[in-house]
Amino acid sequence: MKKNLIIFIILLFSCNQYSYKKLDLDEYTIDMLHEGYVSGTFSITDVVNHYISMIKKIDRSGPTLNSIITINPDALTIAKDLDDELQKKQKLNPMYGIPVILKDNINTNDRMPTTAGSRVLKNSFPIKDSWIAKKLRESGAIIIGKANLSEWANYRASYSSSGWSGVLGQTKNPYILDRNPCGSSSGSAVAVSANLCAVAIGTETWGSIMCPSNANGIVGIKPTVGLWSRSGVIPISYTQDTAGPMARTLLDAVKLLGIIVGVDRSDPKTINSDGNFHADYMKFLKIDGLKGKKIGYLKTEEGKNFKVDSLVHKAIRFMKNQGAHIIELDAIVSGTPYENAQEVMAYEFKDGLNNYLEQLGKNRPVSDLKDVIVVTKDDSIEMQYFNLIRLENAESKGGLDDKRYKEALSKMQKAYRNDGIDLIMDRYELDAIVSPTGSPAWKTDLVNGDNFQLSTSVYAALSGYPNISIPMGFIGELPVGLSFYGREWSEPQLIEIAYSYEQGTNHRKKPKFLKTD
Repeated sequence: MKKNLIIFIILLFSCNQYSYKKLDLDEYTIDMLHEGYVSGTFSITDVVNHYISMIKKIDRSGPTLNSIITINPDALTIAKDLDDELQKKQKLNPMYGIPVILKDNINTNDRMPTTAGSRVLKNSFPIKDSWIAKKLRESGAIIIGKANLSEWANYRASYSSSGWSGVLGQTKNPYILDRNPCGSSSGSAVAVSANLCAVAIGTETWGSIMCPSNANGIVGIKPTVGLWSRSGVIPISYTQDTAGPMARTLLDAVKLLGIIVGVDRSDPKTINSDGNFHADYMKFLKIDGLKGKKIGYLKTEEGKNFKVDSLVHKAIRFMKNQGAHIIELDAIVSGTPYENAQEVMAYEFKDGLNNYLEQLGKNRPVSDLKDVIVVTKDDSIEMQYFNLIRLENAESKGGLDDKRYKEALSKMQKAYRNDGIDLIMDRYELDAIVSPTGSPAWKTDLVNGDNFQLSTSVYAALSGYPNISIPMGFIGELPVGLSFYGREWSEPQLIEIAYSYEQGTNHRKKPKFLKTD
């Protein structure tokens, strides 16, 4: 009897030693988490455990959102260490103790692989942190997991289903489960929207932060290319790639934005950011940020979806009422210069991926793009839905000294920068351009692929300029967003305008995980 009592006491002590508070953190902001830490309402360990529990409850069972590839096995240990340090902190860094999800094409040097969603890289463990992971760790943030994505950031097939990867399969939209989350940063967006983390990081080459933000009812920022280093990010395009914050509020996205900036000699694009970045973008969050601003409204998508048109017109009226001057624009570029971008991406993907694989060192799973194609074709899971046309096209290209590449790059940048955004903003003395981010999410279709109805991400994407998407409202149960974009390094002006719109409208609503529309 005495022996049984001793065992019971030992077990009770063990359970209490590793017990966590039951929390409800739905729609919690970074400030709310920090208030809880400082007041002692909950610990960082409690919060990390909560989000991991929610991933297991909602992402891996229940609605089975399929947004998280890997949970960091060291997340709770890191959280406990931060709790121990918290007692000595007089002021918290903006990201201290904040759980973050990374898109799984961003290197972490830990016990999580970096896969790009491809089974070719399912056991690829980078030998060093990406710049992004390093800066997050320095800030006291906790990388609690890696998010699913459209495989190879959607640079693979002639058509695809956004949010599908060979590693994890199809990610679901948390608003209506049979709807698509859009891609390629689908898992990052879904994790944020479904309250599986505080904030997340996605990457964009051409709409891959904007479209998932639109489809999942969150805020997304695509920074000017070079504001954040791409070192340690599996690349598509040196010219267009950038990572960026994804959050439920612009304030949280802006807190994250300033943490990652800086000049990284490993990424020459960041050299141009010197003198153009801010370690703190929160000073640009102004309630009256619309007042006196001249904003161009791009009308090219009108008539494609009357319900989206109605929400855009309502947003325009709101901005006018807040003191903004609206100038209607019929076009930014003429013709189809995006065809040059497709050529640029093909050349740069081959060059960038081969360099990335080489940097993995002697343990890299494949040597180059050619090997990736061969191994992928031999994998029945990888080949069950989609082909490899984009990969094969990239492999057929020469080096970056090729005349065709240089001409395509020059034409693309001239069309979207000099003769595009820069020209139109100079002509009308604009502070920003606004347009709908996209249409409501379509039904996921692994047979026919994606069904985009409208999108305006191309202008900021191909110019390499910044873009912010803010929830604009709902069509039925599905969210849609509004995009604010402009010149390079114009994040401060865009934040002022977007924050004023967000705070005056408050369209964000948490998802209900509906089974059908």
